[in-house]
Amino acid sequence: MRELVSEAEVVAASGDDDLVVWAAQGMRPGVRAWAYGDAVAVTSPQASRRDRLVVRGAPGRVVPLVRHALAQAGPSYRPLGDAALIEGVAEAVPELKLEAHFSWMGTEKLAPPREETAGGERPPAWLADSAAPEVTALLATASPGSYAVPGLPRVRRWAGVRDGSGALLAVAADAWSAPTVGLLAGVATAAPARGRGLGERVCRFVASALIAEHGRAALMVDDWNQAAFAVYERLGFARRRVAAAALRA
Repeated sequence: MRELVSEAEVVAASGDDDLVVWAAQGMRPGVRAWAYGDAVAVTSPQASRRDRLVVRGAPGRVVPLVRHALAQAGPSYRPLGDAALIEGVAEAVPELKLEAHFSWMGTEKLAPPREETAGGERPPAWLADSAAPEVTALLATASPGSYAVPGLPRVRRWAGVRDGSGALLAVAADAWSAPTVGLLAGVATAAPARGRGLGERVCRFVASALIAEHGRAALMVDDWNQAAFAVYERLGFARRRVAAAALRA
């Protein structure tokens, strides 16, 4: 078992797995990573509001890596990886329990835009910092469970779509992005404005900027949210089913 001390080592050990490389966050302070044969583990504090232990590799090597990483980093870290792998790890480590199944989606290139009918809205644009109260109010009603909210560390910037009068109708954030994987988060559309493609427009705007800056874009989405999958797949994101586990109380 060897510790990885640079982003380049994490990229090489993981085969440039976008979830693993995202978790490494450019090896910012607090991040640690290890390899054991073909298995890799990265502990990433407060990555999308969770202490995450992202893993990949053969279960027989991931299990000792998970035990090692938890001993090094502490019990708050939640193993995260491909669903079948995490299910196997949770079975092999009695101290762990499955917490959630969801999906990771990523792309290096967006699909061509659909033809849109003009509705009087302004084009998507980055919002000024002074718009934070508007974003907070929109999220409170349209997506109260959003992990990304204005003011959180590493929630870098927000984009939005406004109507002709300037009212904010839809938002999305660049949040917890890594040097070579930009993360799209905080997507929400005001209830009266849904069904008009505004969420897709603002997501395309943010994802395009993330790809230009980081080379690829990714996001996390709950498996029950079929409407979101439809939007992200139209944009060109590919779905990867993942799961998270946590130490039992």
